[in-house]
Amino acid sequence: MRAVIIDAPGKFGVGSVSDPTPQPDELLIRVEACGICGTDLHIIDGDSPLAHYPIVPGHEFAGEVVAVGSNVAQKGSFAVGSRVAVEPNIYCGQCEPCRSGHENLCLNYTALGVTLNGAIAEYVAVLAAKSYPLPDTMSLREAALIEPVSCAVHGMHSLNPKSGDTFLIVGAGTMGLLLLQLARRGGASRIAVVDVNAQRLKRAESLGATRTYTGVQQALADEPLGFNCVIDATGVAPVIEQAFLAVKRGGKFMVFGVASHEARVSLSPFRIYNDEITIVGSMAVLFSFQAALDLIASGVIDTQAMLTAAFPLADFSEALAAVRRGEGLKTQVLPNA
Repeated sequence: MRAVIIDAPGKFGVGSVSDPTPQPDELLIRVEACGICGTDLHIIDGDSPLAHYPIVPGHEFAGEVVAVGSNVAQKGSFAVGSRVAVEPNIYCGQCEPCRSGHENLCLNYTALGVTLNGAIAEYVAVLAAKSYPLPDTMSLREAALIEPVSCAVHGMHSLNPKSGDTFLIVGAGTMGLLLLQLARRGGASRIAVVDVNAQRLKRAESLGATRTYTGVQQALADEPLGFNCVIDATGVAPVIEQAFLAVKRGGKFMVFGVASHEARVSLSPFRIYNDEITIVGSMAVLFSFQAALDLIASGVIDTQAMLTAAFPLADFSEALAAVRRGEGLKTQVLPNA
């Protein structure tokens, strides 16, 4: 089959790999849509300490079941022709984080597209236990958004805002705008968004942002006491430092964007102590995939606003370049188009 193959950092292309064969507990999926994520950029650039090379990337995907493993067939839980989205993270279930309810922090973590071959390919084998049937009303391109939405849902669970809280979201890419939609639905009184991309700020306004800015200091001029909840969705160290300055006394700061593992930031420990600022992180997905599916199915997430470009597998390099240029929002590859 054809797939994108990252042989080593900076070395990738479309090539041929062996067709996957489903194991007894697996499904074989014909991939219809797979999103390109910031994590994929880190893997291509060699900035991910988790990545194994060579690797087929892609972890935001949906498709059609074309074969089922023997155990799955006996259970009758999935049939050929089923349309599914797949949670890509796989946990051991035995380490201390797993046994204490933090499976996303598994010490033996593996993931499709990171440590195991992923879905920017014509086919991929997946665990049936990680597969979610889709409603007939949901397109497969929409379904490929479930994974990033599930990450945003977990982030909001970790942040645990209160109704009426004010928000500042720094970064109006895919994840920042998904978090905006969840904050708006969750009862935020005001939501400010910061980005340097004018088109993305316009889209933030259309999705419910109260105000938009090109810098954090501009936002603080309008909210001199700061915001109850500040989210960095950029992963850029200097931006994280600026965003921290906008947290109101007694407020919360969430580092959501994926930074390089070598990045460092300077924050005032006195201010964290004196202003009782809570700092939280949000890693991947934790019991939030079904919730994300339901949010998309019920129309809470504006999928049409988020899905802005699609490329065939052969044009992966062009798709990647568009992502790096900051064009649109969610760019997807359609491997079997």
